[in-house]
Parts: sequence; C-alpha cells; structure tokens
Amino acid sequence: MSGAAPDPHAPDSRHHPPMPAVTAHRRAVTEADSRRANEADWDRYADEYQATHGAFLGDAGFVWGPEGLTEAEAGVLGDVTGRDVLEVGCGAAQCSRWVRARGGRGIGLDLSFRQLQHSRRLDDATDLVVPTVQGTATHLPFADAAFDAVFSSFGALQFVADLDRAVAETARVLRPGGRFAFSITHPTRWMFPDDPEEGGLVATQSYWDRTPYVEVDDDTGEVSYVEHHRTLGDWVAVLARHHFAIVALLEPPWPEGHDRVWGGWSRTRGLLTPGTAVIAADLRPPTPATA
Repeated sequence: MSGAAPDPHAPDSRHHPPMPAVTAHRRAVTEADSRRANEADWDRYADEYQATHGAFLGDAGFVWGPEGLTEAEAGVLGDVTGRDVLEVGCGAAQCSRWVRARGGRGIGLDLSFRQLQHSRRLDDATDLVVPTVQGTATHLPFADAAFDAVFSSFGALQFVADLDRAVAETARVLRPGGRFAFSITHPTRWMFPDDPEEGGLVATQSYWDRTPYVEVDDDTGEVSYVEHHRTLGDWVAVLARHHFAIVALLEPPWPEGHDRVWGGWSRTRGLLTPGTAVIAADLRPPTPATA
C-alpha cells in the first residue's frame, strides 16, 4: 500500500451515495428547490459524468453539445485573447481551460463542489489552472462589469427556475458590448420522449407546456432533479428584456460518421431533428432611455 496521502481531487465513487430511485413528475418548483436538488444530483453524478464523457469533452476542449460542434468551429465567442471570460455551469471547466490555452482569462463557476474537484484534477493534469468558484447563475459572486464574455455550454440555464434573474445577473457582470453565449437542449426536443431510438421521434407533449420536469426521491419524497423548459420565443424575450441583441443562433446538424449516443442524443434522432441550440447575444451599451 502506498504511503502517500489520498488525492482529494481524484474521482472515487465511494465519496457519494448511489443514485436514488426516483419518480418523474411535471409540476412547478421554486428556485430554492431547483438549486438544492440539482446541486446534490450533480455531486452524485459528477464522477460518472466525467468518466463517461471526459474523453469526448477533452481536458482542455470546448464542445458546445453532443453533436461535437467545437468553439474553434463555431467561433461564437470571438477572439478571447486578453479577455476576461466567465463560464457559468462549468463542470470540470474544460471549456475555460480551452479559453486559457488561447490567452483568455477564463474563470469557472459551478453549483457542484464535486465537479469543481474534477476541475482541480484537470488543472494538475494539464498545467492549465482555471480559477473556480462554487455558486449559482442567479447570484453571481462577481463585481459589476467584470467580464468581456460570459458563456455556458449546457450549463446552469436549464436548471434554474428564475431565468430572468440569471440573465439579469449575466448582464450585470458583463461590460457594455460584451458577449453572452450559451448552448441548451433545442427547445423543440421538449415535445419528444428522451429516447435515442425511434421512440424519441414521436411527439408526445406540447411544445408550449412549460411545466418543469421534476424527479422525486422515492424514499424521502424530496425533489432530486429539476429541468426547466422555455420556447425559442421565451429565450428571445428574456434576452431582449435585459438589453441583449442576438447575433447568432446555431442548430448544429448531426455530423457524418458521428455515432456517439449521449442520453437522448443519437444519430437516429440527430439526422432528423435538432438536439442543440447555441445562442450568442451582445449586451447593448446603455442609452438614456434604457439605462
């Protein structure tokens, strides 16, 4: 047996209990319930997530979604050299590490402490150290106008109840003219079961039904996972309310020869219907009418 002290950042599923048995519901939940449930869920799931998807994401890679679209291909953040860049819902901060490798000052924020431990592990493995903070998208612990860009690759935005507050916080920490870019499950996917096979191509729910998807622990009765749905029109409206002008909406097609299955994402579905939306918007400088 080695006499070395255990590495607190190394993945070890013994640190966390197994996933609870759950029952799915569609019902309203508060921001507090969403935050509490998703923090615990991501702490439980972090080891499995990084073990399963880490190679695809890359230790210092920037992938916008399961289709594999990279920021190098999309270019929605623009040149990050010398810029202050915040990643919200960073996980192990792979994307922020990519930013740092290209001369940007990337900083990561995530609700899950276990995900941030994985970020520390990748810091050591890559010699690209990303400063990280534990926090939530609805209460960003940063000064006003601290960043040139804020982004989220399938991060916090689908997991918060109070999206208006999250976007307001992003606007607050951005400098005028700053870029906000994020990827989400394509809103049209809400109509279909989360099934990578042909069953996931049959619409079973209204696109306009915004009732959150909620999982409840069968043993405790506590909410254990929450995901929120907004239509494309909802996203446009919340960005406009906070003085963002949309400059790009990407719907990545399924790549030729890409056979990876990730949850409900698959070649079977991806060839017929979009699974990811990437939105980029710029914060308009304040005017006397809007300041």
